[in-house]
Amino acid sequence: MPKEIEKTEKKETEKKKTKPKIKKEIEKKKQETKPKIPKTLKKDKVNKDKEKKEEPKIEKSEEKKEELKDKKPVISEKIEKRKEKKERIGVLNIYTTFNNTLMNLTDLSGRSIAKFGGGQSTKQDRLKANPTIAMFVSQRIAEEARDNGITGFYVKIRAKTGQNNPGPGAHAAIKSLTRAGFRILSIMDTTRVPRGGPKKKGGRRGRRP
Repeated sequence: MPKEIEKTEKKETEKKKTKPKIKKEIEKKKQETKPKIPKTLKKDKVNKDKEKKEEPKIEKSEEKKEELKDKKPVISEKIEKRKEKKERIGVLNIYTTFNNTLMNLTDLSGRSIAKFGGGQSTKQDRLKANPTIAMFVSQRIAEEARDNGITGFYVKIRAKTGQNNPGPGAHAAIKSLTRAGFRILSIMDTTRVPRGGPKKKGGRRGRRP
């Protein structure tokens, strides 16, 4: 028995010794079969590989710059579109007396869009010409103007013929419109002026208390 064990041990040791020898021989054969590259060619290959790696970086940076250039006009176009929002302008005719305030909103061609008076905001006749009532009337006009896309007004104020000053509601109406965010482009007084005309009432000695 011990002799057989010794024999098996010897065989295993021999196998272990032969394995590395076989591996070394295979590696030598592989190296012999490979074509030997001179050192100069190796350096050229390394340099070419480096250039290839560096080129895409430059190209990428150039592409990014081009993309940014392309993006800039898009932003400017958006700003231009915002600026190019159409401003629709209307004409606001305000007729103010010491008894009432009437407001008529028209477009530039003269087509009536909205019309409101002091009587639509109060039931008392004595308050029709009040500045607060004129403010309510102008708020109604502002709502209608927003619905129709109007952003600015040419204001025409008219008082009673022969009257030097407009009624108390004119100033309050314009003020409330500016607070509402509308542009007042111009304010024009269109009060009619009598040139001679018929005889005033009151008789020869005028109106007496």
